[in-house]
Amino acid sequence: MFASFPASVGSAKPQAVAAVCFVLTIVLYAAGKRLYARFKRPWLTPLVVVPALLAAIVVAGHIPYAVYFADTRWLMWLLGPATVAFAVPIYEYRELMKRHWISLATGVAVGILVAVSGSFGLAKLLHLSPDVARSLMTRSVSTPFALAVSDEIHAPKQLTALFVIATGICGMLLGELVLAFLPLRTRLARGAMFGAAAHAVGTAKARELGSEEGVIASLTMMIAGVVMVLLAPLIGGVLG
Repeated sequence: MFASFPASVGSAKPQAVAAVCFVLTIVLYAAGKRLYARFKRPWLTPLVVVPALLAAIVVAGHIPYAVYFADTRWLMWLLGPATVAFAVPIYEYRELMKRHWISLATGVAVGILVAVSGSFGLAKLLHLSPDVARSLMTRSVSTPFALAVSDEIHAPKQLTALFVIATGICGMLLGELVLAFLPLRTRLARGAMFGAAAHAVGTAKARELGSEEGVIASLTMMIAGVVMVLLAPLIGGVLG
């Protein structure tokens, strides 16, 4: 299938290859969303299928990461406005926030503490390099917040994005297992679980469960992101 692709990539201009990668990423994501909307299987979520297909194409075509990222970096920039857009339903459910602010604040605090301490312990246990350890610390919040924290603690952004996406996917899949074996009865608990453990990916899953679950997940994700950004100097100091 990709037999003649490497040769064509090698002779093509990097700008043209980058443009093709940009279009291909959007097309595959749109197709992945339609596939997931039809079959609703966790392993068919676009954040699992699309990166796998793109990785296969990039490796088979011998496309350097810098070339792929040249145009697709604009998609990462859109994560910022997309995260801010979560504030719309939060405003609509502000009364819900007032009623449960203690529970939400406690959940966010515990979630961040467990995520950061767990990442720190894992890095020490596996003797990970300082760059990997710093990026791993940011995995518990959504990508725009994680990248802001990465700037503060001098962590490689590419690793940060990888860890955040992997955490989101694992959190979404494990969250479904938790609901299957230990059903959480309240919408607050279900939404907070996905928002704290799987950030943006979990929020999308929570919205499938219900509008209130989605709002709680959005709120949890955004509060956790803001807190992590504020704690970034402290985390950077601990890591040296």
